[in-house]
Amino acid sequence: MLSVNVDRSEPVPLHDQVAAEIRRAIAEGEAGPGERLPLAKDIAAVLGVNKNTVLRAMHILRDEGILEFRRGRGITVVGTPERSAFLAQLRNVVETARRLGYRREDLVRMIEGLS
Repeated sequence: MLSVNVDRSEPVPLHDQVAAEIRRAIAEGEAGPGERLPLAKDIAAVLGVNKNTVLRAMHILRDEGILEFRRGRGITVVGTPERSAFLAQLRNVVETARRLGYRREDLVRMIEGLS
């Protein structure tokens, strides 16, 4: 079982806390690429949160490329700690670019210009 905790007194939504805790657990080697995660209902029971809160967190991590959902095989870690850290930084860059009015094509051109 992953060692994850949530703090209900924090202003951060519970699903974001769960996602962050799972990211941390993967980064610290508690679960590595190819390993299956416990069922969402089991994680929810340990944390004392609704199963849908855990599933929402897992969907966030799936969208980040860290987890993979497979019917009949459960939820598997596919990202590495390095990938997780890189994706977090990349997400910040994309959010900043959007806020500043840059489009996808602009970002692609900028990245291509770096090489």
